[in-house]
Amino acid sequence: MNHVPKAILFGLTILGLVNCSRPVELPKADPDNGGLFFPEGFEAVVVTDSIGRARHITVNDNGDIYVKLTFNDAMNGSGGTVGLRDTDSDGKADTIAYFGDYTDEGYSAVGVTIHNGYLYTSTVRRVLRNKLTPGKLVPESETEVVLTDIDENVVKNWHTTKPLAFDNHGNMYVPFGSPSDACQDIAKYGPVGLPNGHGIDPCPELVEHAGIWRFDANKTGLTQKDGHRFATGIRSVVGMQWNPADESLYAVGNGIDNFHTMFPNLYSAWQAAVLPAETLLKVTEGSDFGWPYAYYDQMLDKNVLQPGYGGDGKKTERADKFDVPAFGFPGHWAPMDILFYQGEQFPERYKNGAFVAFHGSTDRSPYPQAGYIVCFIPFENGKATKKWEVFADGFTGVDTVVNTNDAAYRPMGLATGPDGSLYISESNQGKIWRVMYKGDKSKFGEHELASMEKRKSRSYIKTPDEVQDNLRHGDELAGGILYDNYCAMCHQRNGRGDNNRFPPLAGSEWVTGDESKLISVILNGLQGAITVNGKHYNGLMPQHSHLDDHAIASIVTYIRGNFGNHAASVDALKVQRVREGSPVQNR
Repeated sequence: MNHVPKAILFGLTILGLVNCSRPVELPKADPDNGGLFFPEGFEAVVVTDSIGRARHITVNDNGDIYVKLTFNDAMNGSGGTVGLRDTDSDGKADTIAYFGDYTDEGYSAVGVTIHNGYLYTSTVRRVLRNKLTPGKLVPESETEVVLTDIDENVVKNWHTTKPLAFDNHGNMYVPFGSPSDACQDIAKYGPVGLPNGHGIDPCPELVEHAGIWRFDANKTGLTQKDGHRFATGIRSVVGMQWNPADESLYAVGNGIDNFHTMFPNLYSAWQAAVLPAETLLKVTEGSDFGWPYAYYDQMLDKNVLQPGYGGDGKKTERADKFDVPAFGFPGHWAPMDILFYQGEQFPERYKNGAFVAFHGSTDRSPYPQAGYIVCFIPFENGKATKKWEVFADGFTGVDTVVNTNDAAYRPMGLATGPDGSLYISESNQGKIWRVMYKGDKSKFGEHELASMEKRKSRSYIKTPDEVQDNLRHGDELAGGILYDNYCAMCHQRNGRGDNNRFPPLAGSEWVTGDESKLISVILNGLQGAITVNGKHYNGLMPQHSHLDDHAIASIVTYIRGNFGNHAASVDALKVQRVREGSPVQNR
């Protein structure tokens, strides 16, 4: 088939000389589908690779692709938005343009979508838009500021991503995430909150955070006060979409962390790995999903009182008054985007449900990290079923993800092209796949799904066995929290000590040398004069034997891998052996 130039094809379509009911010829897939696995009949081609740390993605009516990067200076200051165009219809981008006259104020900027001819992009503090110029990949219009978050502390907030959703009634929806994990006193203790994990009651954050606000989509120059708080009790939203099938807003929420670290007497390391649920939320006006007072337990299928407010993993009092999610995923999978498919290319069943992209966990240790897939949630009678399917897998490149950086790719954004292809972006390198269906739509069924159902046994998808799947590795994220709680007062948050009584950990031979010696010091304490980096110290190091083996391993792993140190991690088995045989340290 000879390819007709896109501009001519557009003109012929307007004149009625092209039969639009004819199937669009899809490009040839990559031999290995770009390293991914799909249900039978699906194939993929890699559109581009290594464009930068990609976040969300959107596709214009002419097939142009727009990608939001984590930072606007990700490509040496050349712009934080990327435009991609395929000029020869082979499925691969041959025109790549970086643009965006804005500055990101913090990490994890996310949000790009097209609405009413405008390209909307989000930074940490602002929502921007540019009028798209027909035929032009890069917008030629001046950038308009649609919304500004005037909270000066927003750049310190871990959950300030501002994805957008538009309904069919002239409204724009924007989330304002929580600045803390579970409404702890961040002004005094930082984002991880109080050492004992207890939250403030009532939570003051709910006034201007932890919810979704609705705005007039036709206005610019907005601040939060110009909007209406549409829903509350939602810690962190990274992906939202309006579902035209039931005229409702849906969002994917990220749950709270650190159950075992903060509440070791209430939650085991296994419970902390699988709880609380990540959630698919059907958000209606006035919804309250309970954060920070409650969380959803996907195994019990109900809201449970949060331990920071007196919960024990079973109590439902106070929690049972809040709205229940449409679906609960395993804990810490980090859902990043949601898409309701409305194209014509895929089998009809995919119009009844939601695709969700999971970025993958960072804090499931000592169990394998999990997520790193794109799944599909079937809907029946307008409601999410209790079933879920693996739609795209293979992003990790390894069988077991011990540490997050073991995963080759981390799924991030989802978008539908004008021909019905599904696009997936990932954030490690900026790789984008175009997923196409080339099978017989009328015959698609359980047989075609069988191979993906078997993939649920993989370590980053299945529910881990409490004993057999315990890797016993120290968790650097938990170690950082524990360090701030138990160690930073003396050794300081930068690990450089107080230059008087308490020695530095940065560059210390006590830290980067024999790990058994360091473990013993943490377990049993240390008193008497010592020399570190050529300087004498004579302080008192208290013992921390009350912490379990995994907690000690996490602290050791953290300090051996931070403050300029580059020593190997430590596992809980090593701590156990030292605990069983190490004497009290006296120097």
